[in-house]
Amino acid sequence: MKTNTPLKFFVVENHQDTLDAIRMFLEAQGHSVEGAPDVKSALKLAPKVKFDVLVSDIGLPDGDGWELLKQLREKMPGLKAIAMSGYGMRADLDKSRAAGFAAHLTKPFGPVELDAALKKVLGEQAGAGEKVRK
Repeated sequence: MKTNTPLKFFVVENHQDTLDAIRMFLEAQGHSVEGAPDVKSALKLAPKVKFDVLVSDIGLPDGDGWELLKQLREKMPGLKAIAMSGYGMRADLDKSRAAGFAAHLTKPFGPVELDAALKKVLGEQAGAGEKVRK
């Protein structure tokens, strides 16, 4: 998904291959990416990064993406965010929506699903908060 203005993404993901794949996709679209492997690192790095969109795994080694978004929004109200998780039950989707994530990607996902989530979080599609599927 190309936008007129390059964006800065902050991806919080402890699985390096997943982080690398997301980074390659976003950078190919002209965006820049910073990454962190866990909640502690993300909270430490976030104030220095100045990013536009958070893409966070829900299951992190030292916490979860729902709590991470809550803490980040205390300092960055209105932060746009996409959740990623191996969990895709209705309760997980509802919890992501309640936490403020505009989209919830269920792993594994590919470029098409990530692109759709980006459009959703950037307000280019209605129905924010629903799961993006293949």
